Amino acid sequence: MEYLPVFLRLRDRPVLVVGGGRVAARKIELLRRAGARITLIAPELDAELAARVAADPELTHIPAAFEPAHADGAGLIVAATDSREANEAVSRAAHERGIPVNVVDDPGLSSFIFPAIVDRSPLIVAIGSGGEAPVLARRVREKIEALLPERLGALARFMGERRKAVQRALSAPFRRPFWERIVDGVVGSRIISGDESAAEEAFAEELARAARTVRADGTEPLGEVYLIGAGPGDPDLLTLRALQLLQQADVVLYDRLVSDAVLERARRDAERIFVGKETGGPHHLTQARIHELLVAYARRGLRVARLKGGDPFVFGRGGEEIEVLAAHGIPFTVVPGITAALGAAASTAIPLTHRTLSHSVTFTTGHAYDRDEQDWRALAASRQTVVFYMGIAQLPQIVSCLLQAGAPASRPAAIIERATLGEQKLLRGTLGTLVGLARAARVEPPALLVVGEVAAFEPGRLQMPIADAPRAARIA
Repeated sequence: MEYLPVFLRLRDRPVLVVGGGRVAARKIELLRRAGARITLIAPELDAELAARVAADPELTHIPAAFEPAHADGAGLIVAATDSREANEAVSRAAHERGIPVNVVDDPGLSSFIFPAIVDRSPLIVAIGSGGEAPVLARRVREKIEALLPERLGALARFMGERRKAVQRALSAPFRRPFWERIVDGVVGSRIISGDESAAEEAFAEELARAARTVRADGTEPLGEVYLIGAGPGDPDLLTLRALQLLQQADVVLYDRLVSDAVLERARRDAERIFVGKETGGPHHLTQARIHELLVAYARRGLRVARLKGGDPFVFGRGGEEIEVLAAHGIPFTVVPGITAALGAAASTAIPLTHRTLSHSVTFTTGHAYDRDEQDWRALAASRQTVVFYMGIAQLPQIVSCLLQAGAPASRPAAIIERATLGEQKLLRGTLGTLVGLARAARVEPPALLVVGEVAAFEPGRLQMPIADAPRAARIA
């Protein structure tokens, strides 16, 4: 992150703007909306800016070229001239005095940049690109602006005026859920539609109901648990429902397969607790202890996200966790995720089934490689795909068992390491060569083993009989 996004309070603060043209006028318009007292330095002003100066008593014009002494006492400086030399002089004077400075369209001379802004005051949305792509930032602003109702600021003011009443009525864990009901419910919709009197009545009823719920028997109501599939690692593969619940959760229990990028999508002030298994090391927490944490946090009235790599019900022990939650009467929601096999297949263009190569797919765990724990003859059969989860540490044993069960050494196999992430690696071979290839490539978990003819599939090679190929392919 090149810039820290902050909101500066500029009301009645002295701000220096250097420049007398249209660009300076745009910056002055923005700064005056924030209440700044502006001193404008420019030998000459264009007609529009001159009229603005004449009409605004909080805007002072000094008809002179910039001198470093002009910067003294300023809280913020903006350079908007068409002279590189003048802009450099302004930047230098600002840096020498420790004053934040923006040189328009020149991030190298600036200590801060202006974001693209969606103004629903007091609600403000700022979008920045680090000065790299202001057109893209403006395009994102347009999309966000189209989504936000014009009266959203009225809702923000309504809520702000009632914060102290809510603090008196509800203890801290229950305020956020209460405000979410206000935003998403009748009160919010009435404010947006302009009916504030009806919103006031609905708010009073909602607050009284929330207070009665907490105080009915002197105990706090149960929270809830969300079992969320985080997918294979790419945060863009999270479902919309997963994102919504991550933003609601007070506590996030996450495992090792949850990428940092996915964890960043959780609510900023949520408590984060690592409950996974370190690579090559012991379990950080036992499954029984994870069960205890889920129950304990939910009994405190909190919303708990149990964030799991892939899908909660595919080698994620989600079934065990909902059994415990149900036994304690704790409500839960299960949100499916893209399991690792599906994500790896999509990101490497390896179809898990294919009409001419594989009629079925089996997901199995690489932990169970002993002959007594797997039907190796079935896994070694032809015209199918077998995906081994968590099998890299046992790769030699898995390959040996498949070969002994009748799979040919020439059967294609592939390893996909860190699927869907920027550092993804794809290693192709056969059952006869894969162990050596994996050793030479120093493959590490998390990685999947795919065994079957599809492991050799490449989209550019025609796999279908010509008679079944698309018409365009036959003509070609």
